[in-house]
Amino acid sequence: QVELAESGGGLVQPGGSLRLSCAAPGIRFDIQAMGWYRQSPGTKREFVAGISAGGRANYADSVKNRFTISRDNAKRMVYLQMNSLKPEDTAVYYCNSVFAPKDWGQGTQVTVSS
Repeated sequence: QVELAESGGGLVQPGGSLRLSCAAPGIRFDIQAMGWYRQSPGTKREFVAGISAGGRANYADSVKNRFTISRDNAKRMVYLQMNSLKPEDTAVYYCNSVFAPKDWGQGTQVTVSS
C-alpha cells in the first residue's frame, strides 16, 4: 500500500506559485503532525513546514510568509501553498509524519527558474 504520495510540482518562474498535495492513506492521519520537507542535489533533506493534528503550523525561516501548510483530515491530505518562489526553493518536496515517519515517498520536483 502506498503510504505517502506527493504531487503538484513543476517548473515555475521566480515569483510564481505552486500548490503541492500529499495523500497519506497509510498514516493514522487524524492524530499525526504532518510535515513537508525538501531535498536538493548534494544536500540533506530539510524541514520546510509542519502542521499539528489540530492545525497549528510552523515554518522554516527560509519560507516564512511565503509558504502556507494546511490539512484536510477527512481526506487525509496535506497541502503546501508556495508563493513568491525563489530559485533556492528548487528541490524535491516530500511529506511525512513528523514524529512517526513512514518510508519516504517519491516526492515531487519543484524547479524555480526563468
